[in-house]
Amino acid sequence: MARKGMLLVYTGEGKGKTTASLGVTLRAIGRGMTVKYFQFIKSPERTYGEQIALRKLGVETIQLGIGFTWTKTPEEHREALKKAWQIVKKELQDETTDLLVLDELNNALAISKFPIDDVLPLGEVLEAIRNRPATMHLVVTGRSAHPDLIAMADLVSTVDATKHYYSEQDVTAMKGLEF
Repeated sequence: MARKGMLLVYTGEGKGKTTASLGVTLRAIGRGMTVKYFQFIKSPERTYGEQIALRKLGVETIQLGIGFTWTKTPEEHREALKKAWQIVKKELQDETTDLLVLDELNNALAISKFPIDDVLPLGEVLEAIRNRPATMHLVVTGRSAHPDLIAMADLVSTVDATKHYYSEQDVTAMKGLEF
């Protein structure tokens, strides 16, 4: 029986969605699978621990964003999302990829501070996910997963924020834990 590609969605307000995708990535690498890892919000101008580790393991890892929405103008973000979607749309058709991770895609699709549907059209994204190669596993992470994506998914894990040192102890992001 041929392998069926699974759609795994990690969402919620808690910390651990990207970390969950990295666990799946490590398992796939361990099994000799071809893995590609794309991040929709993080910028190539910065370095991240997961980026460094994945590249050491030979995983194509690309940051497609320009940082978080409060650091740049809406037009800069719109242009980055447009370019990101053009790249990822092609990747979703690559039959040689066993596992494709779209980290922070949920965050990108949930942007409401400025219009994005013309540069990252939800309907087109869902159609491309639905029509990916039958054996491609896909992991999508980020807060606020769209209900239609949740309905399509084979697995949805919601990470809750029960306690976090950001709000509880007024601690900022730490190297090795958040980036």
